[in-house]
Amino acid sequence: MSDTFHISTRIRENAEQLSAALQDHMEKVFAPNATKDLRHFSASEAADLLSISASFLRKLHFDGRAPDVDTSAGGRRHYSAQDLLDIRQMLEAGAKKPGTYIKGRRPGDKVQVLSFLNFKGGSGKTTSTIHTAQRLALKGYRVLCVDIDPQASLTTLFGFRPEVDFLETGTVYDAIRYDAPLPFRSIIQPTFFTGIDLAPAGLLLQEFEHETPRALMANAQPPFFARLATVLQDVEANYDVIVFDCPPQLGYLTLSALCASTGLLITIVPNMLDVASMSQFLQMSADLLDVVSNAGAKMEFDFLRFLINRYEPNDGPQQQVVAFLRQLFGDEVMVAPMLKSTAISDAGLTHQTVYEVDRTQFHRNTYDRAVDSLNMVNDEIELLIQKAWGR
Repeated sequence: MSDTFHISTRIRENAEQLSAALQDHMEKVFAPNATKDLRHFSASEAADLLSISASFLRKLHFDGRAPDVDTSAGGRRHYSAQDLLDIRQMLEAGAKKPGTYIKGRRPGDKVQVLSFLNFKGGSGKTTSTIHTAQRLALKGYRVLCVDIDPQASLTTLFGFRPEVDFLETGTVYDAIRYDAPLPFRSIIQPTFFTGIDLAPAGLLLQEFEHETPRALMANAQPPFFARLATVLQDVEANYDVIVFDCPPQLGYLTLSALCASTGLLITIVPNMLDVASMSQFLQMSADLLDVVSNAGAKMEFDFLRFLINRYEPNDGPQQQVVAFLRQLFGDEVMVAPMLKSTAISDAGLTHQTVYEVDRTQFHRNTYDRAVDSLNMVNDEIELLIQKAWGR
């Protein structure tokens, strides 16, 4: 008896089994309604995010200026992300200098559009994207995450199931497709994370890569490289920062994101194989961007930075690679690297980030080390955004 099988049938069966298992896992993690909720923050975390002292935060409550928040039996206060936003708005209303507590866009500021990208998979693009978006949102910025990776990892981290949740509303593909696109604002989803909206991805995004060559021959307008920039104009007034999670390839989707961006963050794991891959990526990017620039794309960036990812400070070869990159690129290599951490990977097992999980779920030193690393990276990115706005 033959053991041969039709490969498409077997792959489809595997996909169905995996989808069912992931759905079961999601329901167990986020029971009973299979949706995510953001944890509350301690008083010390709240004070840090608000850039005030813990004693001043206590005084705000004593004076009746801060809203009532959840309080434990022992009298400890716990703050939701909405509580933080309400307190921030109250502080800003009474501040002598505008922008003291709410540091987003002001009249005349352009929206900052950041692309996280690399040619090589496994460089930490999605991890970097979501942690940056969440840190900025916790600090009062209005953030839109745009997932343009057909694998939809960013979308999944926000608690959605790409294969079933957007059948009615659509994904980024439906907004940028060449045939009867949907308004971009109609596909944007609110998320469980206060301050963040999501333009979700799905497998259909891959069709954009297949359809673009035909669209080029038909001279479809706007051209592929301008489609994301064009649809963002519909919603950009609602946000301070827009972040793209790009696919691990230099295709039409990535080029379209680059042409819509004001800042580029290239993630790089410090080993020579990844550096060699990045060399090819940079050369190909430059060549292709020259082509689209000559075709009329607007290519003006406020900054480009290399973000060292999954860095192990005690790894000698990694130290040498980082020193090599700093010698080559100077200030374009970010000062703060993102450390390799079991806290980040363990949080991912439950589709969470380090900012979402409670400190008590980890060894204190492990958690603090991960959070400190992420904060330094993301606060450096915030400074780049502020500088782009002339502050």
